Amino acid sequence: MENKSKIALVTGGSRGLGKNMALSLAQKGLDVVLTYHSKKEEAESVVAEIEKLGQKAVALQLNVADVSSFDLFFQNVTTALKNTFNTANFDFLINNAGVGAHESFLKTTETQFDDMVNIHFKGAFFLTQKALDVMNDGGGIVNISSGLTRFSFPGYAAYASMKGAIETLSKYQAKELGERKIRVNIVAPGAIETDFGGGAVRDNEQLNQLIASLTALGRVGLPDDIGSVVAFLCTDDAKWVNGQRIEVSGGMNL
Repeated sequence: MENKSKIALVTGGSRGLGKNMALSLAQKGLDVVLTYHSKKEEAESVVAEIEKLGQKAVALQLNVADVSSFDLFFQNVTTALKNTFNTANFDFLINNAGVGAHESFLKTTETQFDDMVNIHFKGAFFLTQKALDVMNDGGGIVNISSGLTRFSFPGYAAYASMKGAIETLSKYQAKELGERKIRVNIVAPGAIETDFGGGAVRDNEQLNQLIASLTALGRVGLPDDIGSVVAFLCTDDAKWVNGQRIEVSGGMNL
């Protein structure tokens, strides 16, 4: 019997928000290809969790900062689609992989800047370009941005600038991919308790309380607040949502 589940590819799916996205997608009945940079064991454990939910999954290594590796990566994707899912294409791409650089504008180095470009903008730009060869029409793309494109927190000039770029790109993608009925949307998390940025939001009590005080719902975000929104955008319930920026921040800095 041919597998009828839609398939989502989540970059950076081994931990943090990406892990929650992968599990939320599986809970909605999607199969998942997830990528990891270095933490293979963590990625395999997410695969096992997805299988417990009754969906299929596979984990593949990917460095989103290295555009020259993307051709080989998509060869691996094609092989995995055939072997694990018995199909040739996938339906949804979630550009989630990334790291933060916390540095003031004045002290940001060219190396830090280039890392942010390569990981958050150039990588997502060309990964999506190549992914479209393996994507079904009628699917979707979710680009992960940040609340930091709407409000400023000192120390994130380079990171937030790349997220601003991906938000502009998303509108162009939505427009140009419309003929293939591929929807493109942005999910912009507020501050979340993960190991992102050294786990500052999670572990620094003062920062945690500050963010909670700036948030209408009175607490800091959790990974579980984000994954379900990404998963919603990869279902027919969101079939008419296109070219949108959805901030998932509990109402930060309103």
